[in-house]
Amino acid sequence: MSPRFPASAGRFPRTRMRRNRRAEWSRRLAAENRLDASDLIWPVFVVEGGDTRQPVPSMPGVDRLSIDLLVDAVGEAAGLGIPAVAVFPYVAPELKTPDGREAVNPDNLICRAVRAVKAAHPGVGVICDVALDPFNSDGHDGLVRDGRVLNDETLEVLCRQAVVQAGAGCDVIAPSDMMDGRVGAIRDALDAAGFADTQIMSYAAKYASAFYGPFRDAVGSSGALKGDKKTYQMDPANADEALREAALDIDEGADMVMVKPGLPYLDIVRAVKEAFGMPTFAFNVSGEYAMLRAAADHGWLDYDRALIETLLSFKRAGADGVLTYAALDAARLLEAG
Repeated sequence: MSPRFPASAGRFPRTRMRRNRRAEWSRRLAAENRLDASDLIWPVFVVEGGDTRQPVPSMPGVDRLSIDLLVDAVGEAAGLGIPAVAVFPYVAPELKTPDGREAVNPDNLICRAVRAVKAAHPGVGVICDVALDPFNSDGHDGLVRDGRVLNDETLEVLCRQAVVQAGAGCDVIAPSDMMDGRVGAIRDALDAAGFADTQIMSYAAKYASAFYGPFRDAVGSSGALKGDKKTYQMDPANADEALREAALDIDEGADMVMVKPGLPYLDIVRAVKEAFGMPTFAFNVSGEYAMLRAAADHGWLDYDRALIETLLSFKRAGADGVLTYAALDAARLLEAG
């Protein structure tokens, strides 16, 4: 028995664990973790056009939205108490180039979307991904030369990307590329450009996972991807390495850290939170969302109950918040009680 719970803690029949479970009010009093809309970050996809809504087939219930509809959707999220959104662009194929130059265009789709959202909803936090995969014709997070993803050369582009996003009004820069040294380089670039207050949420432990497929469909990078991302994203077999990655990012100036994917890596969420005591987030990624929706759509799971149970698991593991495509669904359920 664990030293935290010695045998003297109580024995049946004097101790009956079910007493505290007997009534709903008692279960609420004894709950160790709580889920609230303020724990949620809503990832959203933006596309060119007006009054445009494009369903993502591999993510039932998720749409790419034109900027006008995105602004309305963010307003709905804010009304439900969701504090922040993470905006990802669907870049037109003709704008994808080997150097990912559209990523540093201050008038690109993501920057225009950020400006519109912040103008309409200044109190909502906006998080922007920093990586080249939506803009790169190779589908990789960094620059590619002779089949090799370049680290140091990519950092220069990522810094420029971060600065144009901050200039558009992005509150939180979230580098997901997993290039070595990118957090420190981006911090220096933001500070030099006058954005010392712009936060960095690093994808500190981002694994080379099979659970990203629907996301790549949503941003249009799946067809472009050549090879895999195992030379820069983490090996799913490794846990200690995640702590080293988090430690490096924190030392380089990260304000918050993230573990991605979520459900298969709850042990990493717990380890990172316990090791560093930093604001720690988990990304309930597209494949996890798609599995839950597919099972529910087939009648194999109760979607509402399974969703709340899933999100509670992140809180129980130590996450301060969760990025989830089901944020609106969860917030409505929480509001309804």
